[in-house]
Amino acid sequence: MSDFQRRSAELNDLLCVLNVLTWDARTQMPAGGGPARAQQMATISALARERLLDPAFERAAAEVQEAGMQGDEVQRRAAAQALEAIAAMRRVPAELTHELALLKSEAQELWIEARRTNDFALFAPALTRMVELNRRLADALGYEDHPYDALLGTYEPGVTVATLTPLFERLRAHHVPLVQATKDRPPPRSDFLYRHYPAEAQKRFSLTMAEQFGYDVGRGRLDESAHPFEISFTRGDVRITTRFQETFLPAALFGTLHETGHALYEQGVRPELSRSVLTSDLLGLYAVGGASYGTHESQSRLWENRIGRARAFWDLHYPLLQDTFPEQLGDVSTGEFHRAVNRVQPSLIRVEADELTYDLHIMLRVDLERALMAGELAVQDLPEAWNARIEADLGLVVPSDAQGVLQDIHWSSGMFGSFPTYTIGNVMASQFYEAAHAALPDLEGSLARGDYAPLRGWLTKQIYQHGRTYSPHELLTRTTGGGLDPAPYLKYLTGKYSELYGLSPQEAHA
Repeated sequence: MSDFQRRSAELNDLLCVLNVLTWDARTQMPAGGGPARAQQMATISALARERLLDPAFERAAAEVQEAGMQGDEVQRRAAAQALEAIAAMRRVPAELTHELALLKSEAQELWIEARRTNDFALFAPALTRMVELNRRLADALGYEDHPYDALLGTYEPGVTVATLTPLFERLRAHHVPLVQATKDRPPPRSDFLYRHYPAEAQKRFSLTMAEQFGYDVGRGRLDESAHPFEISFTRGDVRITTRFQETFLPAALFGTLHETGHALYEQGVRPELSRSVLTSDLLGLYAVGGASYGTHESQSRLWENRIGRARAFWDLHYPLLQDTFPEQLGDVSTGEFHRAVNRVQPSLIRVEADELTYDLHIMLRVDLERALMAGELAVQDLPEAWNARIEADLGLVVPSDAQGVLQDIHWSSGMFGSFPTYTIGNVMASQFYEAAHAALPDLEGSLARGDYAPLRGWLTKQIYQHGRTYSPHELLTRTTGGGLDPAPYLKYLTGKYSELYGLSPQEAHA
């Protein structure tokens, strides 16, 4: 092991410790542990920063990069990423990193309580401070056109307000008329989704489906949390959580399938990359193995929606779901269930939104984040702005902040700039699926048989195994032959909802 590899491994170990502390705080830690946990995480973050900025680490990375063509290409890429992160982190004051680390833990505890009690005022001071710190972070990192660009780039390299705007405009121009066209058709029956479904039974079924997809429970586990997430401590320990609602079946089920997609990515990273720069987000001080957050989201959205909401999936697995809930689903056919979990129905909750309205939720959050970062919107005015936008875009009245501005964990975690990656992930998912379909002639047949190994194997070979070795643009180009392109995504949505709602081509493209 070279000096660069040894130092990279130690740095990755510290980031994995941070992930362990994060997982525990969100799933197991008693409420009284919050203040001490904040200090612990701030201490580990400071140690990770020291290791990253250690001149010896920079020298070791430079030596690897200078080895030229005689060196290992993967190690050269790792060294280049390390040097880029070092240069960026140097621009961020140490006290800012420390303040952010402290505030993240404190803010998450306040967010949980504010959400539970429907009290935005309880969370607002911490959120105000979080916005201020992220503005300082944007200034430190640097940007050309908009402070939000600096934060966007930490999650999705190359993405800016200028590149997002035309993408969002194209999606909105497609989605809104298609949503309207579905409203002119009788809505599918969905009353049965709101019957009583015991959480333990939901967990058994959800975990069974995750294992069907290939989630290795020998290297993972499923727990409950206030907001579903996936987190890894190397490929040998990749954990997922979901949120159970006993009066709404889809939430936990599709939340689990979503996080399973993330987990398959992390478990699919090849062993040689473990404890390396290529499984670390050095600037964000996280242990994460994906090329970008958008690339990661492409896999969660692919497995949740392209596979988990498909008719073939339910033709095969619905009998088991009926056996799990015979009283609740005894009067419901496979077709009725499939239509219900794909119904177009504007929702207050992003993670429960259908595929057509989901991107509208993302656009709302991105616009609000951009305005917060630019100083055009004050935190105290956020609920009013949120509620007005939900009513304008989705025609819904927000009854409480818990179902509105307080529903997502991201702002309490300081993750400003991460929301666009969900929509970018939707776009990538369709591109990757289209490429997989071309490469695997019997893909539809294998999925209908419940054989997910061919698709998982192709995705592992093309995407998962590489960790952060390639940029998202490089992965797309290597796998699909081009860059980010919404055309396959729009084609998929048009075809799916035209079939589900019996729309003519003219109606679907109105």
